[in-house]
Amino acid sequence: MGPGNALADATVLVTGASRGIGAATARLLAAEGAHVLVNYRDKAKRADAVVAAIEAAGGTAAAVRADITSDADLDRMFGEIGALQVLVLNASGGLERDVDPGYALRLNRDAQVALASKALPLMANGGRIVYVTSHQAHFSATADTTEELEAYAPVARSKRAGEDALRAMLPEFTARGVDFVTVSGDMIEGTITATLLERAQPGTIAQRREATGGLLTVDEFAAHVADAATADLPTGEVVLAGGPGAWAQV
Repeated sequence: MGPGNALADATVLVTGASRGIGAATARLLAAEGAHVLVNYRDKAKRADAVVAAIEAAGGTAAAVRADITSDADLDRMFGEIGALQVLVLNASGGLERDVDPGYALRLNRDAQVALASKALPLMANGGRIVYVTSHQAHFSATADTTEELEAYAPVARSKRAGEDALRAMLPEFTARGVDFVTVSGDMIEGTITATLLERAQPGTIAQRREATGGLLTVDEFAAHVADAATADLPTGEVVLAGGPGAWAQV
């Protein structure tokens, strides 16, 4: 999928799009002409506000409710979608209070595989799946990148497991003519993840900001995610956004 390919008349599904990076990505893709499906779990008002903002700017969008850890919800959602050009796997978590120990893996690995598996039959040749992750997760297999973010370590491992599981599906994606691209970012200012990490480890944001020389904003990172949906990139490519150059050398 090259940069000259307009998203006009294309349907794009962005998971976890009722706020933060997902919402910003949805707005950017709608501005490129896509009909954007704003996935949310239970915050209907937030999702409706994202749709309203897109429509006010001249775009088209619809809110689609689904708990991505529920097969029944996914079957219902995909049964209503029809053809799909781009799937942005943005939703993730695991730092929430009162979740069971296995929740992070169910959300960040199992649900991502289920999403890709159920979306694939709806995607034609030239489609693309974009997986959104973090540097701490992406590089966790090759270095101890979670030392300063101890509270995030279980989430990082589960997100890396999700990326590995999706990469194992590359032959299936390729057979369908669908590309797979990963976008990895450092800590992002203003996200729920940063807020939860700060709550668990006070001072985390300031420490990470100093270590990286400045953190990307939600809008800045979302621009990388939206660009990855159409950029001329080989399948399997990893786009690194933000953070010190040392990340690329790990």
